[in-house]
Parts: sequence; structure tokens; C-alpha cells
Amino acid sequence: MFEGTVGIVGTGKMGEAILRGLLQVLPKDRLLASDPLAERRRVAEGYGVRAFADNLPLVREAQVVILAVKPKEVRGVLEEVASAFDDDKLLLSIVAGLKAAAISSLLGGRGRVIRAMPNLPLQVSAGAVALSLGPKARPADLEVAKRLFSPLGETVVVPEELMDAVTGLSGSGPAYVALFIEALADGGVRMGLGRGEALKLAAQTVLGTAKMVLQGTHPALLREMVASPGGTTVEGLAVLEERRVRGAIVEAVKAATLRSKELSGDG
Repeated sequence: MFEGTVGIVGTGKMGEAILRGLLQVLPKDRLLASDPLAERRRVAEGYGVRAFADNLPLVREAQVVILAVKPKEVRGVLEEVASAFDDDKLLLSIVAGLKAAAISSLLGGRGRVIRAMPNLPLQVSAGAVALSLGPKARPADLEVAKRLFSPLGETVVVPEELMDAVTGLSGSGPAYVALFIEALADGGVRMGLGRGEALKLAAQTVLGTAKMVLQGTHPALLREMVASPGGTTVEGLAVLEERRVRGAIVEAVKAATLRSKELSGDG
């Protein structure tokens, strides 16, 4: 059980989503937030959380610091707070493309670092969060990270070298799924359904199917459950296979992963 204070550096959309989730597992007097924008500090204060204009006092007080700033702001923020870090502090970074070793270097080698890669549905407490150990981080730190992110969705632990694959799959995945939902709804409209009804049916179908998979039904078995011999579903599946939709999705994940490697300097 984590008993310390958690500070969130950056209360934009993702930072705010994390803050809302943390309020489910921590009392508000053990949460801190910082942001240079007064309007974002007011958002944190609206949840009853103390907010700072400067990051340094937050880092001095918090035992766990969640870094939720834009990539272009990272260097300045970490150099600003490095003096307040020691090896008793844990940094959880959700900054895309920034390796744990680079974070540790900007902190002067101080502190324990874990990388976290959340995706957009974090904002509705249905996200996917990948975690990887960085310099000086301990297995117990992963348990702390899992507990803190658990109200926001599902967590998995991966080696850091697979974070680009996480980006290509779950990081970019909401866009792929949104495209599929939109296309599914378009098909319904083409066959006479109203736009609103078609979109609701498509979105709920994806949501329900995802829940069944998360509860243990393998996708292949689920497909068989729906596709009766000689029925409507097998006709639709045949078209998807003929058009190589499965292969296109696999290649989309691959392309996004390779682009992530390029952006992080590994390409």
C-alpha cells in the first residue's frame, strides 16, 4: 500500500485525467499539482487539490512525481527540478518518445524512473497503460505505478525496448478503432439506418466485444460464436478477408511502431 504524496507536473488533459483517477485511490490531501497556466491550476483546485505555479516546491514535497508535460517542455522542467530529486523519489513519466535513461540523465542521475505509455481513453477511465522499469527503479515501484494507474484502465509491464510497439498498437490504436467504428456506421447508413442510430450501434458493438475479450473470450472463439455456417456474418467476414483488412491493420501497427522508433532516435 502506497502511503506517500503524489505530485502531477502538468495538468493538461492527460494530467487532469490522471488526477481524477488518483482521487479514487488517494485522499486529496496527498495529491499535488503544478502548471504554469492559472486556468489549469484552477482545474486542479476545483478537485480540492493544492496547485503550484512552480514545479520545484511540488517535487520537494512529493514522494512520487508524475511527469505529464509536452515533449518540448521536458528538458526545462527536469533541469528546473533536478536539485530536488534523490533516490527516495520515484518519477513516472508519460512523455512520449523520451527514454528513461534520458530522463535520468536530465535529473543528474538522481531519482528512480519508470516510463508509462497511456493512451487517449485514459480520459474516460478506460485506457491502456504500459509500464517499463528505468534506471534505479525497483520491482516494488512497478506495483506502486500499477496501483496509481489502475483506476484509469488496464496496465501491462513491458521491457522499454518494446515501448515503440506499444505506441504503434495502443497509443495509435484509438485512431484505428475510431476509423473502424466510423466505417461500420457508414455501412449501416448505406443500408438505411439513421446516422445517430448507426453510430450508437457501431460504438456499442465495439465496446461490448472488447469487454468480452477482456473477460477472457478469445477473439477467434468470439468470431466463431457469431459466424453461423452459411449465415450473414460469414459473408461479411469473407469480404473483409478478401480486402485484406486483417493484414492492413497489422501493417498499420508496424508502420506506427517504426515511425515511433524514428521519432525517438532508434530508427
